[in-house]
Amino acid sequence: MAEQNNSSCSSHCGSCSANCSSRTAGIEKLPLAEGSSVKKVIGIVSGKGGVGKSTVCSLLASAMNKEGFHVGILDADITGPSIPKAFGLLHDGVALSDDGKSMVPETSNGGVEIISTNLLLENETDPVIWRGSMIANAVKQFWQEVEWREIDYLFVDMPPGTGDVPLTVFQSLPIDGVIIVTSPQDLVSMIVEKAVRMAEKMHVPILGIVENMSYLLCPHCNEKIDVFGESHIEELCQKEGLELLAKLPIDPQNASFMDAGAVEAIDTKESLKDAVACLKKLIKDKD
Repeated sequence: MAEQNNSSCSSHCGSCSANCSSRTAGIEKLPLAEGSSVKKVIGIVSGKGGVGKSTVCSLLASAMNKEGFHVGILDADITGPSIPKAFGLLHDGVALSDDGKSMVPETSNGGVEIISTNLLLENETDPVIWRGSMIANAVKQFWQEVEWREIDYLFVDMPPGTGDVPLTVFQSLPIDGVIIVTSPQDLVSMIVEKAVRMAEKMHVPILGIVENMSYLLCPHCNEKIDVFGESHIEELCQKEGLELLAKLPIDPQNASFMDAGAVEAIDTKESLKDAVACLKKLIKDKD
């Protein structure tokens, strides 16, 4: 990313993509494992749980992979990992690099590279009962001690809220931008603003918002049903000066694909086209 001339800085890092000294806030980012390379790091965040953040992360990764990019997912939701299940990956451990120093991500059928605590557990239902410092260290290991080979986009699926892990990710990883996931309820909109404020305080650009579970299409008449009430996401985006990247419906068929570990079979060419265009622009601008 280009260095910004401080004389033109507006101090609104949440809507800026420049890589100036204000963004790093004097905090040195952690290096990757030797031989690894990642072009763009995208955080997928939500102010609260239950909005389908991991689902959206999986869909975005799959969509970019289908566009021909080399994509990875760092599952930073250490105590609630669901990414491997969505991609149909088994919890049978991960391989080590040839020199034995780094973990090698598991690869989905479509080619998405994934690292997650659920790939390391003996049983996928075993709980991860760790304190915050151990969880934060695990996230750092997934960045520093994993062989991320020529990744174009690395999506970081963060746990909900504004606690230890999001703080660790923002401070330790060179995040190029975050996508905030929400749902239509008014309460969630209020929580979204907390996520926006955190990104601004951490000088991380917000790429846009994805509203999940936005509506349900009636299977008989194709009418849109506002299951969670009328959405006000457009007003929120206008208020915050953010781009609405997608409004994803409740789709029972998609839920079945997720449960079957076949998220890559879901067609998002139309529903995520604006989000894909936004992400493509990051690399295009760099070039």
